Amino acid sequence: MALPSTYADRNCSLARALEVVGERWTLLIVRDAFYGVRKFGDFATQLGIPRAVLTNRLKALVHEGVLERTAAGDYQLTDKGVELWPILRALMAWGDEFYSPRGDKRTLRHDLDGGLLDHEGRCAQCGAVIPVADTRIEPGPGFEAGNANPDPVSKLLNVPRRLLEPLDR
Repeated sequence: MALPSTYADRNCSLARALEVVGERWTLLIVRDAFYGVRKFGDFATQLGIPRAVLTNRLKALVHEGVLERTAAGDYQLTDKGVELWPILRALMAWGDEFYSPRGDKRTLRHDLDGGLLDHEGRCAQCGAVIPVADTRIEPGPGFEAGNANPDPVSKLLNVPRRLLEPLDR
């Protein structure tokens, strides 16, 4: 018997949230938006996702107010989308803990003072919980550059950079 595709009749906020971000590829699209990916083609290249699936996921995220289209036709996170950061940060930490024996794949730092952020986003240097826009992401000890000849977008994503800043190519 097939599982239902919606949980609207359930009295559960988690089920409703999974309707929005629980489909395959969706959280990876949101992750890449935090990393600064804005263009349809860049999402497709980075994720290796079929274009029809990407189109569907982007339309759904725009419909739900997680992403918005800019006047240039790019995608960016809305305030509602930015609120997903603690969830992505927690999932990344969980993945590093259980599936990255050499350490964190990506390290998060406070961009203003360079302090390492813990898994709750607190800076080891100043003690503050750091907002997304002041968070720098960089390759960590468990990072493995996948392609010996990366495309221009991959090169930009594999160097230290602030979250939410659009990629300049």
